[in-house]
Amino acid sequence: MNPSSNSSEKTTGEDEEVFGRFALIRAGILGLIFALATCGNLFFLGTLWKKRKRHTRTQLFLLHLCLADLVVAFFQVLPQFCIEITHRFRGTDFLCRSVKYLQVVGMFASTYMIVAMTIDRHHAVCTPMVSFLNGSFRRYISICAAWLSSLAFSSPQLFIFSLREVEQNQFDCWATFLEPWGSRIYISWITLSVFALPAVIVLYCQIRICTTIYFNMKRKALQAGRAGTKGVSNAMLKTVKMTFVIILAYTVCWSPFFVVQLWSAWSPSSAPTQGPVFAIIMLLASLNSCTNPWIYLYYS
Repeated sequence: MNPSSNSSEKTTGEDEEVFGRFALIRAGILGLIFALATCGNLFFLGTLWKKRKRHTRTQLFLLHLCLADLVVAFFQVLPQFCIEITHRFRGTDFLCRSVKYLQVVGMFASTYMIVAMTIDRHHAVCTPMVSFLNGSFRRYISICAAWLSSLAFSSPQLFIFSLREVEQNQFDCWATFLEPWGSRIYISWITLSVFALPAVIVLYCQIRICTTIYFNMKRKALQAGRAGTKGVSNAMLKTVKMTFVIILAYTVCWSPFFVVQLWSAWSPSSAPTQGPVFAIIMLLASLNSCTNPWIYLYYS
């Protein structure tokens, strides 16, 4: 899951100049993404702090999703920004392992918090009485489970990545796998646990939520004899819409990243791991951390 190039091919002076300009452009965009993600999430955290005495259950999930996005900003976007400027990882072996570990923690936490929030919305809409009675306890359990799972599932990064000598007196933070299947198995597992399986759970919950709302509104309309009667509150509908938009933004930003990662693992010779397309895909993944707070604010 290392976005840095592992190529050691020789380049001409013209190629190096083009590469240097392209790296500066990427660095500028990453710097902008980091600034937007940090400012947006901190601003939203401040907004939540002002309303702390009347937090809703959804706002608690948004608070932790905001924290997960800040982890992504500081330990995924910022290190990559520094690498684009220096062209190498500058730090100790401990820092290398820590950064790579926290990079994946942010990915897991952001995904699992979305899953936890979607499941909570599913319970609130589909089983409202059970959700009302057990809502508070279940809510804190799901948030704790999301963070603990993220911390546990990210632990392989501590052993896979290390500071290695890639050229004479040149060190970089690189991954070491048992080839030929080590990298394929690990990247496939990451894709399954961070993206594919959560996507299935979220899709199931959203379908159940939409069908429940539809049939509830239809039943209420028939009982009242007029189509204007609603079976679900406007606040509930707004929360469901917000959850759907957050899921959509996550899918649009991260799905190309995981597709390319799988492609490069299983067919490295044909995968687009260099050039503008690859750079755009990597930048798109980072963009998700700065879109979420504005979605929250729009619906809040």
